[in-house]
Amino acid sequence: MRLCYQMQYGSLKDLNGSHWLALARSGAPTRRCAAVAGRGPLRSTLELMILRLKWAALCTAAAAAAPAWVAAQGVAAGALPPDIAQVLARADVPASAVAMVVAPLPPPPGTVSRVPEPVNPSGERNPAPAPQPLPAPRLAWQPDVPMNPASVMKLVTTYAGLDMLGPSYFWKTRVFTQGYVQNGVLNGNLVIQGSGDPKLVVERLQDLIRAIQDKGVRQIKGDILLDNSIFRLPAHNAAAFDDDPLRPYNVGPDGLLLNFKAVVLKFFPDAGGRRVRVESEPPIAGLNIPPEIAGTAGACGNWKSRVAADFTHPNQFTFAGRYPVSCGEQTWSVAYVDPASYAPRVIDAMWRNAGGTLTGQVKMTERPASGQPLITGFSLPLTEIIADINKYSNNVMAQQLFLTLSAAGDRHGSFAESRNTLARWWRQRFGLRTTPVVENGSGLSRNERVTAASLTALLQQAGTGPAAAAYEQSLSIAGIDGTARRMRARNPNSDAIGNATLKTGTLRDVTAIAGYAYGRSGAKYAVVGIINHPNAAAARPALDKLVEWAVRDAP
Repeated sequence: MRLCYQMQYGSLKDLNGSHWLALARSGAPTRRCAAVAGRGPLRSTLELMILRLKWAALCTAAAAAAPAWVAAQGVAAGALPPDIAQVLARADVPASAVAMVVAPLPPPPGTVSRVPEPVNPSGERNPAPAPQPLPAPRLAWQPDVPMNPASVMKLVTTYAGLDMLGPSYFWKTRVFTQGYVQNGVLNGNLVIQGSGDPKLVVERLQDLIRAIQDKGVRQIKGDILLDNSIFRLPAHNAAAFDDDPLRPYNVGPDGLLLNFKAVVLKFFPDAGGRRVRVESEPPIAGLNIPPEIAGTAGACGNWKSRVAADFTHPNQFTFAGRYPVSCGEQTWSVAYVDPASYAPRVIDAMWRNAGGTLTGQVKMTERPASGQPLITGFSLPLTEIIADINKYSNNVMAQQLFLTLSAAGDRHGSFAESRNTLARWWRQRFGLRTTPVVENGSGLSRNERVTAASLTALLQQAGTGPAAAAYEQSLSIAGIDGTARRMRARNPNSDAIGNATLKTGTLRDVTAIAGYAYGRSGAKYAVVGIINHPNAAAARPALDKLVEWAVRDAP
């Protein structure tokens, strides 16, 4: 009866597999649902008649759909596939620490057969066709247990962004003048106002500076003011998550995020192998970096430890060791130790390197600045942004997008408001399915939780929606690129290589995978696998087996 009330006040699309199973086991779902369909708010006799006709038709669909779901559950609920269970056992991970779902995608819109709508007593057809349930899963192991998904949570953030903002959404970096421009001289301040662009990297910042100068501003008799007030953020401690503040993945979001607040070092051994040239990007005013380091013979090995770098001083990087020339050319990205001064120092250096002059300082402004509009710089479209977020698991970009959910339209975004925005969106799109617990939208969290069933429903909807191609193209191709390329190293002959697009997730005690698999039968599946256990890393091959199981259309 409770399920029938749920159907009465909700929507048929809100019911998950467990609801269909319960309806099937109820004995006579049509009769029972129709009996309660008109209860609740007082209704007229005519309204009651229409409502009972409608819910009787819906419940008939429930009864028809339930047997197939029951059959699937009969296989899925009994045990995990043997090869997956064996890998878990070897890793000493109990099945209770695992959640796995494999489910077909719904047919494309327009091809779904629908339950005929009853005609109401006035002779008019009811306005909306009855929605169909999502296809029954082929495998559903602990689908409703909340799990920490690590970076797989980015799938929620990126789909919410696509759905709410649109695939062609872009961020704007606006530039204003405070004063007048005459003969190439700005007599006053230049203001650069960020809107949370997740990928305002060196090349695009150079384009912005060039556009400013093309507008006739080459000398500034005043300051360059930086406005990052679009986000209202708590103080960020880069060491809080894992006590490693110089790792780029620990960089905090910013309303004016430049080049991920990172310094990229490049090492180039000379032909003789004695010296190694060091180049850095971007330029940072006041930061001294040695132009070269001594080379050494021997195997490459852990070359980063052998150069004995010290990045802890904001004005000086040092290398006390030697660089193994056998390593060839290498790149090392490190988070800048003083992130608050990063944007001012980078813009100062890049402005002067571009031939501009400045009598004042580059500094952050404490409140939103304004002035006469000069130019507007545009970000990459959202479709390209989510490709970086998902394929390469960029944490700070994911957080920038998550914050934008509550900041779009020039509002001030915050983590709290974005959590509220996402929860409202989830209820609208997925109804009664368990809402993910989201902290920052990147998965870099010990507190975020989602069920495998909820992730599967999201993948099923995203995979057949208007932005399906953009969403799937943002994922790594199994064994080929992105974070899923490592699958080839674990098993070069895996059936999954090239036949799945996936998002991976890894934290201490967490390993996860989710995305799409293409079965040999031609069917396309949503695949979700999450392991929460101290031995999760050793059990990652079990997730590979899950994808292979889906590709093989295994029974």
